[in-house]
Amino acid sequence: MPTTKMILDVDTGIDDALAILLALKSEHIRLEGLTTVYGNVGVEQATKNTLAVLELSGVKYEVPVAMGASGPLFCKWRGAVPWIHGNNGLGEYELPEPKQKPLDEFAPDFIVRKINEQPGELTLVFVGRMTNLAVALAKDPSIASKVKRLVLMGGALNGIDKANIGDDPEAAHRVFESGMPITMVGWDVTMKTLLLNEEVETFKELAASAGPGKEKLIEFVDSILKFYSDAYVKHNGLKDKVPLYDPLAVAVAEDPTLVVTEGHYITIETKGELSRGATLADLRHPPSVTNASVCVGVDRDRFIDRFLEVLAR
Repeated sequence: MPTTKMILDVDTGIDDALAILLALKSEHIRLEGLTTVYGNVGVEQATKNTLAVLELSGVKYEVPVAMGASGPLFCKWRGAVPWIHGNNGLGEYELPEPKQKPLDEFAPDFIVRKINEQPGELTLVFVGRMTNLAVALAKDPSIASKVKRLVLMGGALNGIDKANIGDDPEAAHRVFESGMPITMVGWDVTMKTLLLNEEVETFKELAASAGPGKEKLIEFVDSILKFYSDAYVKHNGLKDKVPLYDPLAVAVAEDPTLVVTEGHYITIETKGELSRGATLADLRHPPSVTNASVCVGVDRDRFIDRFLEVLAR
């Protein structure tokens, strides 16, 4: 499998933390940078969490972190979601204060610079609001033709994404209309990759058998997944399982064969009071023009096996 050179944009809550660890620990991914945005928590907390998870990972190469937008393009941010991710975004687990500092460079400027330095080489993975990318496109529209691919977590063919798309639909509209090659990993597909409690135990066994020095990683992952599981029982009715929204997007960027996709022309609803943030496609007939490869199916078992094996390293 070839190496995927990636920029990962995060609003680091629990599933973002798992996605970061997956990207850093995969032998097939080279993380060229992490950019942060508001969402699960404010952008300052997301940046702190990102740096802390980066240090926890023990990655052997330098990964710059650039802080980005603190709110949507034109509307007011609706705020963090502590009932799902905890007040600190990491299920109240306190990682050590990170030693690394974020770049002085604004995340959209970092994105523009890196794409222009490596045209045709970078895969963008956006697992939060797309505000940073929309601003980057406004600064330099030519980056749309220089990106290898954008993999985003958000939207759905049958439903409305009130978070990643719904918090800034104008940004999503700008991205979908940019002409860059897009793979949309919608929440409807990610809900087919629920991680079972017994699989968390499998991770702990794999990590423990991988050698000494994994105690902090095991403790961290076990703690945040327990918080996440309890939150989903209370607020979403899911018991003994949690969705892996953001890790699936990273995995699809690394290995597109994990999913089945369909070509669609996705339009973002920005005006509707009830439908604002909807990712709309005409499903009556095959489209003559498409702007996204939309995931409609996933090899759940192969993804979970890969996720557990890589995370345990």
